[in-house]
Amino acid sequence: MSALTKPGEWTFGIQLPIQTLTRTLVDEWEDAATVDDLVAITKAADQHGYDFVGVCDHVAIPDNDYASKMTTTWYDTISTLSYLAAHTQHTHLLSVVWIAAYRHPLQTAKAFGTLDHLSGGRAILGVGAGHVEAEFDALGVPFEKRGARFDDYVEGMRKIWSGEVVEHQSEFINWSGFKSYPLPVQNPFPVIMGGVQGKIFHRIAKYGNGWFAPEGNSETLAGHLKSLQVACDEHDRSMGDIEITCMWNGKGGRESIEALEAVGVHRVVVPLAGAASPVEHLQSIAEVAIG
Repeated sequence: MSALTKPGEWTFGIQLPIQTLTRTLVDEWEDAATVDDLVAITKAADQHGYDFVGVCDHVAIPDNDYASKMTTTWYDTISTLSYLAAHTQHTHLLSVVWIAAYRHPLQTAKAFGTLDHLSGGRAILGVGAGHVEAEFDALGVPFEKRGARFDDYVEGMRKIWSGEVVEHQSEFINWSGFKSYPLPVQNPFPVIMGGVQGKIFHRIAKYGNGWFAPEGNSETLAGHLKSLQVACDEHDRSMGDIEITCMWNGKGGRESIEALEAVGVHRVVVPLAGAASPVEHLQSIAEVAIG
């Protein structure tokens, strides 16, 4: 079973506002919000039993039609999660999602291993391969083969977190004879992967501890979970080792959450969009979710 959610239980969390002002997610009040507001919302989530707070990731948004609604405000993921770690005691610190394919895997492993160490085992690495080609160009990283590079990087990071002497030679990595400490507190260190396209279910079965589903319809999820089961069977992996996180629209109360739980969901992402008072909204949703 997942190392994050206890057997027979489920948890809930949020993607934080303010840290990205992408127009597909933002509420009007966020444009004038401050760091103090971000901390207040995070502390409220921690106080009311939210299992995780999530911070997004982009480093350079191009001025083109593809990225026209993304805006340029995206807080640095590690800096933000580290800052919020110092203001919380219980909630996990999630990247949603860290673009692993355009970063050196040794630096990623070091950053998240240290975050987990400093926070007492509260970091979660949500990862993706990336989709904004101009962002790869700005970083001098090829957009092509990003899926293969992503797979190789995750496999390499697992070796770093093992604490053993690292040996890894591949198309993208040439490592030999080193260690990198501090190690994460959590073992295995949780890596979750999002999406439904391409080889995602095979990637999860081979390398992941969880799947972040970009939707919350129980019937659709059930179909995707069958595909994940097939991938797990092919890779001799137990579905019980993989934690399922999905979106929740905040409607329908406990019954709607239980419907998601019935198809195999362990964790839900609570919506904040449209809340006049995010702190009060977190409390009211927690009362519904906890029951």
